Amino acid sequence: MNFAEFLTTSRFTTLSAALAVLTAMITPALLISATGTFILSTSNRLGRCVDRMRGIMAILEEDSAHLSEERKSFLLSQIDMMTKRSRVLARVLVYLYFASGMFMATSVSIAVASVAMSHWSWLPLVLGITGALFQFVASLMLIGEARLSRAGLEEEAKYMVRLAKRELGPGPE
Repeated sequence: MNFAEFLTTSRFTTLSAALAVLTAMITPALLISATGTFILSTSNRLGRCVDRMRGIMAILEEDSAHLSEERKSFLLSQIDMMTKRSRVLARVLVYLYFASGMFMATSVSIAVASVAMSHWSWLPLVLGITGALFQFVASLMLIGEARLSRAGLEEEAKYMVRLAKRELGPGPE
């Protein structure tokens, strides 16, 4: 059987049957788009984290002899925090890329299962659910990373308040 005969004898002899498959294939595209937004946002967060860490390391390299032990300790704790955040963000990116790949595979498997392998009709569902689970886990990890970010910011604010109090002395009561 050649391809033309296959198409004329397949389930897609009507326009509505063919459009149903195309519609089903488009649905994962929305999930791919959402995952792409997560990837872009997470990449930006990772970039800011790396930039911040490099800035702190530059301060330590250039001014280490002139920094107080308290300042050095604070900067090293910030590097530790940025390292933890960057590890989480890198892992999140892997999960998001995997989710995106699963959604792409879902779209392709919808077409393949519709045309050639109706006994494999469960495959798009499994691939779609797998992608959704990886995206869900990545979302939970991003919540954890946001908490790490907030903790680092709070640590920095407390340090700056201590420094300002020491520099300015006790204020009027």
